[in-house]
Amino acid sequence: MTLALDKEAALAAWFGTHRSALIGFSGGVDSTYLAVLATRTLGADSVLAVIGRSASYPEAQWARAREVAAQWQIPVLEVETRELDDPRYAANPSNRCYFCKTELWNRLVPIAAARGLAVVVDGTNADDLGGHRPGHAAAVERGVHSPLAKLGFTQEEIRERSQALGIVTWDQPSSPCLASRLPTGTEVTPLRLRRVEAAEAALRALGVTGNLRVRHFGETARVEMDVAELERVTLAGARDALGTAVREAGYAEVEFDPRGYRSGALHAS
Repeated sequence: MTLALDKEAALAAWFGTHRSALIGFSGGVDSTYLAVLATRTLGADSVLAVIGRSASYPEAQWARAREVAAQWQIPVLEVETRELDDPRYAANPSNRCYFCKTELWNRLVPIAAARGLAVVVDGTNADDLGGHRPGHAAAVERGVHSPLAKLGFTQEEIRERSQALGIVTWDQPSSPCLASRLPTGTEVTPLRLRRVEAAEAALRALGVTGNLRVRHFGETARVEMDVAELERVTLAGARDALGTAVREAGYAEVEFDPRGYRSGALHAS
């Protein structure tokens, strides 16, 4: 805990040096912690948290973002993003996130300049820096800062400090954009995104907790949840009800992956 506290003090000092900031705000664990720390350090008049709204951003996540911003008195601006209008994004290549983040930062960076905010920051943490991260490359190209990564914050440390501060997102499962549920090369369309979102919302409404993904394979949905949660719903005899809920969201067939939730499973062999 001492190390995480030291990093938190360094983060506050980093914000203090820059004096004002625009934060790309999704309502996830990382960007929420970042927005809370910035507001506590600089005051609400010197911070702006911007939400990019599009069909790939889940409605439930938007609601959580607005709720936590209100609780912590974080100023919020919503901006419509149009990544789905970019055929390079819609084609869903392996670097799809590059085009998404290019669209986002191309809208947010000018807002910061117009409002005289010193830096634009995102919630990238140290754990995010490994592997294939085209979205982070787009941020770097546009001068976006990643202070959590710079100061070595891990996801575990961010959750630890969020819990200590009373931030409700501390144990929230990670939730990348809805397009991440579509296999590479499957065109991203509003209809497919809405179907995935409706299926996941239906499962949550029936009590599924923890990590959850409805992977889109045409008319088939492959449901991934934490192994312990899959065992729980199976023992409770709830799998039929869950399958029915997914089918009512628009899928003809439903599969429950016995291996459970796996990050990046769409790209696994």
